[in-house]
Amino acid sequence: MSAKTILIIGALLSGLGVMIGAFGAHGLQKMLEATGRTATFETAVKYQMYHALGILLIGVLMYQFPQATGLKLSGLFFLIGITIFSGSLYILCLTGVRWMGAITPIGGLFMIGGWLYLAWVLAKNL
Repeated sequence: MSAKTILIIGALLSGLGVMIGAFGAHGLQKMLEATGRTATFETAVKYQMYHALGILLIGVLMYQFPQATGLKLSGLFFLIGITIFSGSLYILCLTGVRWMGAITPIGGLFMIGGWLYLAWVLAKNL
């Protein structure tokens, strides 16, 4: 993936996070309150936004420090983490399929791995 692609992905995921958050707050509010999953939905949106911004950061770093190898992998970890962590929580909230909550920590591990790998890449290359 190029820096441009990573920046576009980060921007799209950020915009999508705002849309999903607004939909949850307005369109799904009664359903989420009735099932007691409002906080879970908000957590999914929050972590999507944090890591979408992280992907944008990686894109900027790729432009600023083109010699820093490994930044793409950190961004990929964030993308996988968003998909599994936030995605599983969205599915749980919308469908009530409880086993989706069991895979959520896998996404969290990818998110943690993305930050740790980013720190390692920066320490090694800058």
